[in-house]
Amino acid sequence: METLVPSAADLAGDPAIVARAEALRPLVEAASDEIEAKRRLPETLLDKLHEARLFRLLMPRSTNGIETDPITFFHVIEAIAKADASTAWCLSQAGGCAMSAAYLDLPVAQEIFGDDPRAVLAWGPGPRVKAIECAGGYRVTGVWAFASGGRHATWIGAHCPIHRADGSPRLDAQGRRVERTMLVPASAVEWTDIWSVVGLRGTASDQFALDDHFVRTDHSITRDFERECRESGPLYRMSAMTCYELGFSGVALGIARACLDSFVDVARTKIPRGKASPIRDNAVVQTNLAQVEVGVRSARAFLLQSVAAIWRQVSAGDKLSIDQRITIRMASTNAIHRSREAVDFAYNAAGATAIFESHPLERRFRDIHTVTQQLQGRLSHFETVGAWMLGADADLTFV
Repeated sequence: METLVPSAADLAGDPAIVARAEALRPLVEAASDEIEAKRRLPETLLDKLHEARLFRLLMPRSTNGIETDPITFFHVIEAIAKADASTAWCLSQAGGCAMSAAYLDLPVAQEIFGDDPRAVLAWGPGPRVKAIECAGGYRVTGVWAFASGGRHATWIGAHCPIHRADGSPRLDAQGRRVERTMLVPASAVEWTDIWSVVGLRGTASDQFALDDHFVRTDHSITRDFERECRESGPLYRMSAMTCYELGFSGVALGIARACLDSFVDVARTKIPRGKASPIRDNAVVQTNLAQVEVGVRSARAFLLQSVAAIWRQVSAGDKLSIDQRITIRMASTNAIHRSREAVDFAYNAAGATAIFESHPLERRFRDIHTVTQQLQGRLSHFETVGAWMLGADADLTFV
């Protein structure tokens, strides 16, 4: 197939939707200290995010969603991350979760997402959990964690291996464990505050529990989206995983951009102790700044150009291929780590100025190092990419 070269418009996304995010940046930035201190997004900010419909970017139009394109989604997340990384992370996580509406029967999707303009779904993993089959559904028990945005969510997803009524595991035709994600009202779960962490504090990615809770069959989904997808639009030929990759790399690039801009302001005026001129006159700083700037810009361009080209092909009717998924994984992981390098440079070069909680470099340093510790920032993703390129065995679980 002929390679489709993305145009400037392809790379820009929907300007009207991106403008909503840009308009909210001052409000998000003004709330950042409260977000950090209370480890929650404040209600006044949530009101504005819902008013702008930023939680509905990847939700199907059939359930009152925007169903935008991945490039627009990236620009929105990046713009918000420049102001506050926790807010952007919550929007990115909720965006991927909202794609679940495409895999549910329409009446259920309408109940969960369409009828409530403030609907938010959050979920997290749980190592010791199970769902036991019963008449009409499942009995669900377990403890899950890392539920980003769960404290302002209306519904919670509990991912479970499925057990038969006799307790034996249910297996598919290939002998693998069958797993499904159970959707329950947020009021049904018991929360435990565990989110005392280095960065991304405002995501409130806490722990939740269910004890023998009944979930109807039609309130469960499979993460194997191609099997149960109801929607025909091109967005739902992209997996939620690829949208997470794009969104969380947007968080990282937004942090890096804000961090470098803040560093330039410091470097122009700060005269280090024992020196006669400001940091900006240091040749090593000048060289390293240029290099990390190139790293961030090139990583961002590679990501956007790759995804825009893939989106054009998927929009033309193609199925998302493994090669395309590998490209998105490679580009997104690279963007996260080039962003981390840029933030590390700015933090170190700024000296003691950057160690104070009152300075934006301090928070962004903590936030970016929390991003890299999460699933999307794993360096092992490069191993997967390299193995695929070489024709070796590649673990495609997170591709």
